[in-house]
Amino acid sequence: MTERKPPDVGWESWVERLIREAMERGDFDHLPGKGKPLPGLDGPDDEMWWIRDKLRREQVSYLPPALALRKELDETMDRIAAARTEAEVRRHVAAINDRIVYVNAHTISGPPSTLVPLNVDRVVEHWRRRDG
Repeated sequence: MTERKPPDVGWESWVERLIREAMERGDFDHLPGKGKPLPGLDGPDDEMWWIRDKLRREQVSYLPPALALRKELDETMDRIAAARTEAEVRRHVAAINDRIVYVNAHTISGPPSTLVPLNVDRVVEHWRRRDG
């Protein structure tokens, strides 16, 4: 267990002493990245850098629900543009509308969703005109 800070010693000098002693023992000699600059040190100040770095390393993506929904809508619109039948278009619209309704009703964190369900007949009409 680590020793406790003596009451008559300031925090800074106590911590510096512990670091110096650890260095003398060689406790830091085999750390990964030894002798290399800290990654991101020259980048812009970002108090959330370590969270972003952890998410990148773990290959995790997190968007607040309203932003994720916008991404889903963009992807759905691409699928609609590539759809081959009206029934397929209607299935895509129904699926994204279900998501929009769910997120609008259940999201309590992050920015609010400003999306409203798509008008299926308008989307189908637009799809027909593009398909030509």
